[in-house]
Amino acid sequence: MASFLQWRRFNFFEKESTYYPDSNEIFDKLKDINISACASGRGQIIIGDHNGFLHFINRKMEITEFEAYKIRVSHLFQMKQHNLLISIGEDEQGVNPLIKVWNLDKMDRGIPLCTRIARAIPGNKPSHVTCLTVHENLNWMAIGFECGSVVLYKGDVTRDRHSKFRVVYENQRPITGLGFRISGKNIILFVVTETSVVSISITSKDQRIILDQFGCKARCSVMSGVTQDNQLVLGRSDVVYFYQPDGRGPCLALEGEKLMLVWFRGYLITVRREKRSLPPMSNDGLEMNIVTIYDIQNKFIAFVGPFPEIIDIVYEWGSIFILAGDKRFYQLIEKDTQTKLDILFRKNLYNIAINLAKSQHYDQGGLIDIFTQYGDHLYSKGDHDGAIEQYIKTIGKLEASYVIRKFLDAQRIHNLTRYLQALHKQTLATEEHTTLLLNCYTRLKDVSELDKFIKTKDREVDFDVETAIKVCRQAGYYEHALFLADKYNIHKWYLKIQLEDIKDFKKALEYIGKLSFAEAEENMKKYGKTLMREVPQPTTEVLKQLCTDYRPSDQPLIDQNVLDGGIPKIQKAPAEEFIHIFVSSSARLTEFLEHMIKVQPNSSSLLYNTLLELYLQNTGHETEPVAKSKTSKEDKERKTLELLQGSKAGYDINQALVLCQMHNFTAGILYLYEKAELYEQILRYHMDHDEYGQVINTCKRFGIQEPNLWVQSLSYFAMKEDNCKTFLMEVLSHIDKKNLLPPLLVIQTLANNSAATLSVVKDYIVKRLQQENDQITEDERLIQQYREDTLKKKNQIEELKTSAKIFQAPKCSICNHPLEIPSVHFLCEPHSYHQHCFECYGENECPVCMQENRKVMEVIRAQEQNKDIHEHFHNELDRVQDGFSLIADYFGRGIFSKKSPMKEYIQP
Repeated sequence: MASFLQWRRFNFFEKESTYYPDSNEIFDKLKDINISACASGRGQIIIGDHNGFLHFINRKMEITEFEAYKIRVSHLFQMKQHNLLISIGEDEQGVNPLIKVWNLDKMDRGIPLCTRIARAIPGNKPSHVTCLTVHENLNWMAIGFECGSVVLYKGDVTRDRHSKFRVVYENQRPITGLGFRISGKNIILFVVTETSVVSISITSKDQRIILDQFGCKARCSVMSGVTQDNQLVLGRSDVVYFYQPDGRGPCLALEGEKLMLVWFRGYLITVRREKRSLPPMSNDGLEMNIVTIYDIQNKFIAFVGPFPEIIDIVYEWGSIFILAGDKRFYQLIEKDTQTKLDILFRKNLYNIAINLAKSQHYDQGGLIDIFTQYGDHLYSKGDHDGAIEQYIKTIGKLEASYVIRKFLDAQRIHNLTRYLQALHKQTLATEEHTTLLLNCYTRLKDVSELDKFIKTKDREVDFDVETAIKVCRQAGYYEHALFLADKYNIHKWYLKIQLEDIKDFKKALEYIGKLSFAEAEENMKKYGKTLMREVPQPTTEVLKQLCTDYRPSDQPLIDQNVLDGGIPKIQKAPAEEFIHIFVSSSARLTEFLEHMIKVQPNSSSLLYNTLLELYLQNTGHETEPVAKSKTSKEDKERKTLELLQGSKAGYDINQALVLCQMHNFTAGILYLYEKAELYEQILRYHMDHDEYGQVINTCKRFGIQEPNLWVQSLSYFAMKEDNCKTFLMEVLSHIDKKNLLPPLLVIQTLANNSAATLSVVKDYIVKRLQQENDQITEDERLIQQYREDTLKKKNQIEELKTSAKIFQAPKCSICNHPLEIPSVHFLCEPHSYHQHCFECYGENECPVCMQENRKVMEVIRAQEQNKDIHEHFHNELDRVQDGFSLIADYFGRGIFSKKSPMKEYIQP
């Protein structure tokens, strides 16, 4: 049981009298009214008297009245949501209460329309009405009687038709209070007598629950508002009780006899007599009553004041009006919320101020200001725990730095930690806040809180993860940093910590092997050198997989796409981009390159060139045994040659040749010369090394492709002073057989060799001279023949020009029939034709000789066209060994003649 005596007391209402000395109209009228009932709402105050009149007071304190009953008005009930007034009174002597419903929106000559008149009798025995209540839905009305009965009316309250009534409660004691409440789908009617409190479910067959075995006097019960969760409030001499439909709720201790209870907004207004002695009477001889206004929600007293013998209390226009025994209206005007808060602030009552602001639906900005002021107040008093509690409520509105600066002292690190935790829970923390919070944990060495902050699963992240990782790493909490990096897939930080701090290279490599292709490729390029230095073999294996057909190690070898019939997607990185990783391990690089070339023969030339260079490097060490070194060298040369001779090897020939020359790998050099068709270089190599037999073999192998090799060999052996007679004679034999050099040049070349005696070249010279003589004889014979033929042709031409030609051909050369006139004859031969046979050809030439003549003409035209190609002639002359023969050939074509041979022989 809470006590009102512990509640603080404030003066949140201003007391004013509605009576003014210069206007006595309302005072005079009220003074003469014998008031029996009061009501308020819908913009007016309504007073009923013992003469049957209803008096309406508007906001200007102007009074209008009309006669509602003949005798008196006993009860009034003003609807809050409808402009209806329900009154109970008497028109006849005796116990004859009448219910009248007035529609205040419809006026006739200043009198509202009465929509219903009904008798209020509980049964056969009339009884006085003690209380009245009406539900706001206008379908339920309950009336309590002095005899202890409660009559419930169901149906439209404003009409008699379709309205039914029944007695829902009977008791021997008068009914002192009634009230409706909606509880779920049920409508509850509270019934109060002086000895009991009962709740009746009028929508569930009038089910009753006895809430208490004691009650209260008339006017000492009230419903707390008109909402669905309203309660019955009952005042007794010692306490105030609150009732729910199923039982009694909380109670508050309040000593003193209660004369009246009124509910105004969230306030409970009580009228009571004080036990202590006050001035017992007013100037008019009236007893003084104490009006107390309680804020039930915020638990403080908002007003206490004495008034002379209070008749009734009503509220309208946002104020409370007290009708006192001196027939005056006293107005209690509630102060505005800001004024109330200022009063509380001056008294440092921030808790009450906060509760008050919330109950008044203060805006969020205003509440934040109160929390801030309260926090500052507690901080100044040294209550840092309480201050931080208030500052936490300002998160999101108050700048966090304002609070953080106050608690940066190391002695207040716990308070700062609590504030930062709240800041993260509301996801309003920045990177700096996360850094500060983690520093607090690490400084306090509070591993459990650090675990909760970082390692708690199934919790939404409320901090910047990268910042947390940085701070944990800096403070040496590598386990926590790794947990965050692994959980949120921040690969760069996981690998940094593993490689640079913990130096667990194996785990780092395993982690890379689980990444996606792009991420694994990126990180291997970044950390490959370090991993190769520390764990070379596993790193090499990862690189092999990455550059062939990569698949994360934690995924199945065959994915679902392949099982469903899809085409497997091969992901592989360019192997040449990882060569730099093996800078400190040539053996691993050799292994890697051999693997790549084996599984991917079409690899880039860089891989082949690099592997070739590795093979050519001297892998032997001084400390190794000679036999082992020799074996290693032989194995190296064998692998090198196999690589060079591979059919799909994609190395660069020029670079491979340079490498072989740098490492003096003879077999490779000669193979590459041959592959590149550099036959003269092969010959030159053997000449440089005085390998006479290889020189001859080279000429034999490649002499067909490059005949000049024999000429170079002749010059080579001619320069040698050694006994090279055998090799020289073999060279001369090939030169003579293929006529590669004129004899004069051969003799000039051999003249420089003292070993080349006459006996060496005698046979060659004799043979060549004999050949020259035979050639001269043949040439002279041909010249004579050509001269005779030319003279014969000239004579024929002359004869044709000067002598007559007799045509004696008897038959046509086409149809072979005897000739008939007209006929056609040609000078070429005795070829004659019938005219009609000749015309069938459509040509002017002899049909028999035409084909041969055209061949001759084409040769002449070709010579005519080619005779001006001087550049081509000079190019051939530079390349050919026997220039004389070339010149003779061109001369024969008429290149050097001034007169065209075609013009000479073509007849006009």
